[in-house]
Amino acid sequence: MKKITILGSTGSIGRQALDVIARHPDRFCMEGLVAGRNLDLLEDQIRRFRPRFVSVEKQEDALRLKAIFDSSCKILWGEEGAVEVASASDADLVLSAIVGAAGLKPTYEALRAGKDVALANKESLVIAGPIMTTCAQQTGARILPVDSEHSALFQALSCGDRSSVRKLILTASGGPFFQKSREELATVSVEQALRHPNWDMGAKITIDSATLMNKGLEVIEAHWLFQTAVDQIDVVIHPQSIVHSLVEYCDGSVIAQMGTPDMRCAISYALAYPERVESGVKSLKLTEIGTLSFYEPDFEKFRCLKLACEVAREGGSLPVVLNAANEVAVSLFLERKIGFLDIPRLVEQTLIRHQKFSLKTLDEVKEIDRWARETTLHL
Repeated sequence: MKKITILGSTGSIGRQALDVIARHPDRFCMEGLVAGRNLDLLEDQIRRFRPRFVSVEKQEDALRLKAIFDSSCKILWGEEGAVEVASASDADLVLSAIVGAAGLKPTYEALRAGKDVALANKESLVIAGPIMTTCAQQTGARILPVDSEHSALFQALSCGDRSSVRKLILTASGGPFFQKSREELATVSVEQALRHPNWDMGAKITIDSATLMNKGLEVIEAHWLFQTAVDQIDVVIHPQSIVHSLVEYCDGSVIAQMGTPDMRCAISYALAYPERVESGVKSLKLTEIGTLSFYEPDFEKFRCLKLACEVAREGGSLPVVLNAANEVAVSLFLERKIGFLDIPRLVEQTLIRHQKFSLKTLDEVKEIDRWARETTLHL
C-alpha cells in the first residue's frame, strides 16, 4: 500500500487527488495533509482519510483542530509544520499542490528527504529549477509531473530515447480570449477571465490560463523537468484541450497523449506510477468531438507568454521575478485594482528593474521573490 501526503489538500488538485485515492482504498493510504484555512473541508478530509499528520497555516486553526483530533493525528502549523509533514513522515509519495511560492520549501524538503514528489506546484521548478533538480539527483527522488501537459510529455517520452527527441510541444487551450483582439482584452472583467472553457481550476491558475502566462511558466517547468533546451519546446493553441501535449522524434513520429480534459487523469498517473488505475475520468469519444484544431499563439497580443519565453532563455534569477510579479499582478486584477492588460505591463516593468544573477540557495530565491513582490506593488 502506497502512503501519500498531500500538500494543499483543500485546493482544486488536492480535492481531485483525494477523489482518486478514495476509489482505491486497497492501494493508497493517507499519511499527511497540509492545508490553508478551509477548516470545514479539512475536518471532513481528516475524518474520511485518517491521516497521521496534519498541518495548517495558522496556529489558532491548529489549536481548534487539536481540540477535535489530537488523539488521532499530530497537528502542526506554519511553514515548519508543512515541512515536517512533507519530509519527516513515512510517505512514499508527496503530492505538492500548494499554489505559488509558498509550496517551495516543503517541496524541496520532501526531495531532500528522498521522497518521490508528484509535482503540481509548477513554481518549484519555475523559480528554483536547478536547485530542485540537483537535490532530486543527489537523493534519488523522482519528480513526477501532475500538470496535464507535463504528464502528457512524460508519457509520450516513454516511447523513445531522450537523445532521439526533436521537440516537445505544449498545447494551450488559449483560455477564453485567444480569438479576441487586443482592444477587446483591455475591457475584460474578472468574471469573464474566470470562465475557463474547458478546465475547472483555482482562480489564480485560471487567470494565468487567460493571459497565457500559465503556458509560459510551463515552458520553464518543462525545460527543467525534462532537461530540454528552451528552443526545443514549442507552444500551440488547441482550444478543445483533448491533445494534452506531444513529443516529436527525429524520425518524424509525433506521439500525442489525449484524453477528456479532467485533471484526475494526470493525478492518478502520478499517484500510481508506474502503474495505471481507474481515475473516474470519462472515456474520450472522438466521434462526438469531431474536429481538433491547432493555432500559432499570438505572442504580441499575449505578452505574458512572450515575456515568459524570453525569461526561460535568459534563466538565472529572472524566473523568480517573473513568477512573483505575476502573482502580485493577478491578485491585483482579482481585487479589481488593475485591468487585464495591466498584468503583463506590471510583470515587464518589474523584470526591467532587476539585474539577473545565478541562484544557488533557496534563501536567495526567497529574497528575490520578496523584492519582486514589493517592487510590483509599488509600480
